[in-house]
Amino acid sequence: LTGAQDGSVRMFEWTRPQQLLCFRQAGNARVTRMYFNSQGNKCGVADGEGFLSIWQVNQTTSNPKPYLSWQCHSKTTSDFAFITSSSLVATSGQSTDNRNVCLWDTLVSSGNSLIHAFTCHDHGATVLQYAPKHQLLVSGGRKGYICIFDIRQRQILSTFQAHESAVKALALDPSEDYFVTGSAE
Repeated sequence: LTGAQDGSVRMFEWTRPQQLLCFRQAGNARVTRMYFNSQGNKCGVADGEGFLSIWQVNQTTSNPKPYLSWQCHSKTTSDFAFITSSSLVATSGQSTDNRNVCLWDTLVSSGNSLIHAFTCHDHGATVLQYAPKHQLLVSGGRKGYICIFDIRQRQILSTFQAHESAVKALALDPSEDYFVTGSAE
């Protein structure tokens, strides 16, 4: 799966030089993040205008439409994570009301899909990691802060400053004992 600054999203197969599908044409908002769900049957695309769109991967049309597309953040959606069986999605981004990390239910109507919004990360959240064993979200912000959320209790467990500049990367070890952060500096 490839995404570009021009907003296009294309899917390729390892053994073929031409694209299999074009999920989005050029001319859309820049792609900020893309993932497949753990089953590999859905892909999601976050963009610079605050939207998250999700497609079924096993499409037969050459230009498929997303089965779900909604604006998660008022300014930008920078990252997201599929939670559980892909019916729950967490997003990070920037919103004017500082609700910069959100939980969404994809099985209900778009007007009722927001489960919880965390007020955190002044100036926006840049990255997000989901720790399934512990049911935690770890997010990084533009000012170098890390927030850890318990998604079962829907509360912030910890906040600390890890860097002097924006957190650009988060990685979680498979046993979920540690996470590593990387910054713009």
